[in-house]
Amino acid sequence: MSISAELVMQLRQRTGAGVLDCRKALEEAQGEMERAEQILRERGLAKAASRAGRVAQDGIVDLYSHGDGRLGVMVEVNCETDFVARTAEFRHFAHEIALQVAASAPRWLSAAEVPAEVLEREAELARQQAIGDGKPEKVIDQIVEGRLEKFLDDHCLLRQAYVRDDEKSINEMVQAMILSTGENVTIRRFQRWEVGEAVG
Repeated sequence: MSISAELVMQLRQRTGAGVLDCRKALEEAQGEMERAEQILRERGLAKAASRAGRVAQDGIVDLYSHGDGRLGVMVEVNCETDFVARTAEFRHFAHEIALQVAASAPRWLSAAEVPAEVLEREAELARQQAIGDGKPEKVIDQIVEGRLEKFLDDHCLLRQAYVRDDEKSINEMVQAMILSTGENVTIRRFQRWEVGEAVG
């Protein structure tokens, strides 16, 4: 099948993948844009996973202040080299992560960091609510599981929907940066402060 340059460029704009990769994906998908995008995503995740073990100890700290200094965020985003850390693309990415933390107030970076007692408490609350709502016993476990997943989506930065595009998660943005830079990219840590918030 002949793939037009226009189609290749459309896919490139949608995904940020290289021209040859776009052409190959479109050929494999027989010109179907959605399928080609899915093929690129699958390949990209595999490439990104292969870079995940590499040490990322360079990077930057980004600061974000909002509301005349009433809210502030500090994030550390790491990559493998100073060269990538200095690029406008990487700096913009770090700033977007700081903006995300300001807007969505995550409590943890990933689900692995959530203390077991917090998960147990949330599960028990969800169970009691389901019982209180008169839900049948056979579906209560599913309800609890669904509510725990929602809790993690809301409170873990990597699982949150990106505030500028809720079709993407923050983890998907990290994977896209790994593909774009060719380096392992990680969000190492973050802190959010708001004037007057409870201490402790």
